Amino acid sequence: MRNHRGRMWVVLAMTGVAAVGATGARAAALRADEARGRRTADALRAADRLRREEGARLDADLRFYQARVAADPWAANDRARVAALLLQRARNTGEYAGYLQAEAAARASLAARGGHNAAAQVSLAGALMAQHRFAEARSVAEALVRADPVRPSYRSLLGELQMELGDYAGARATFGALEPQRANLGVAPRYARWLEIVGRTNDARTVLYAAAHAAAARGDLPAEQVAWFHLRVGDLELRNGRLDAAEQAFRAGLGAHPEDYRLLGEMARLAAARGEWSAALQLGERATAQVLDPATLAVMSDAALAAGDRAQAEEYARVMEVSVRRQAGSLHRGWALFLLDRGLRVDAVAAQAEADLRTRRDVYGWDLLAWARHRQHRDAEAARAMANALAQGTRDAALLYHAGMIERARGHDAAAGRFLAQALEVNPSFGAPQAQAARAVLDSIRG
Repeated sequence: MRNHRGRMWVVLAMTGVAAVGATGARAAALRADEARGRRTADALRAADRLRREEGARLDADLRFYQARVAADPWAANDRARVAALLLQRARNTGEYAGYLQAEAAARASLAARGGHNAAAQVSLAGALMAQHRFAEARSVAEALVRADPVRPSYRSLLGELQMELGDYAGARATFGALEPQRANLGVAPRYARWLEIVGRTNDARTVLYAAAHAAAARGDLPAEQVAWFHLRVGDLELRNGRLDAAEQAFRAGLGAHPEDYRLLGEMARLAAARGEWSAALQLGERATAQVLDPATLAVMSDAALAAGDRAQAEEYARVMEVSVRRQAGSLHRGWALFLLDRGLRVDAVAAQAEADLRTRRDVYGWDLLAWARHRQHRDAEAARAMANALAQGTRDAALLYHAGMIERARGHDAAAGRFLAQALEVNPSFGAPQAQAARAVLDSIRG
């Protein structure tokens, strides 16, 4: 160490003025770092102040309408407004109990007036979807469409629920009729998701970018909603390996709604996709300081493990499980995949996945069952389930990776190679361990 330091001073003495210049440059860099730190701190304080102000306004509105309900127990419109505000607060905070409260308020409004009460029905459908009670939500959406068959937002809500339940014939008919309305902000995100499911990713990208631009230009939408449209764009780009485009979208969303926990969670996932483990953990901490989102905690666990901190990875996993268990709804698929990837509770997850498919037969339900069967070494059954997962032509790197690894286990190297190559083509960084495993298997197949 002393020899190294001595050489450093010799070099400085020989360079003379250059050394002075280098010292000045370092000082300037330090000043720039301090300035950036101050700006970041100022931005965090401003974002925190904005969140408090928005929360205070929402709470004040909620108290106002709750007082009106107390004065008139049969005030259906006021009860519907309470339900909408409770639903908005639950989305802002990520608190599962808030969705239960929104559901109760919406049902109370409908009990006061069952007909001509679309506002309460919309809130009820939203609260049920947040609890993954998709079959019940679909019944509500169908009632909305029957009462008002020309409103695009009601029909797109029904289409979304048809997708969630795996009724792709119904979704095809619903979204086919909505094609002329795809620029409508109540339709565009759901229509884009349908395009993704059927493998039309570029068309989905076009729809989402147009919607995000339109939402930002409106001027009358809450900042949280504008940020959500940017989130949808970034999520699409991230899942398709376009990392710079994803970052641009996420930053646009944070510009509209600073410190949005969902956007910070996606930024953590983006950092992990780039192998920037420290940044992924820092962003994840900022997100989970607001809401213990299971998906973000999974990213943090993976990042800690990749950085060599197994104890911290296990701690994030424990917190993730606690967060999932607070949600009393159906199977949490992200948690289930997290367990399967680590070879944990495989039989229990397989049984849950099989039960989930009795009512929710979508591509991701079939994928989960396929991966669970693979982990049970029942690869013939896994392949049959995987065929259902890929039946719509969905270009998702995770699905294609699972298909490739299942075919590899069955000794079908040519099929495995095709699926794994497609997975890496769709998204070269779809998951650090998975992408690495896909490349290793491809190298093995190619000799």
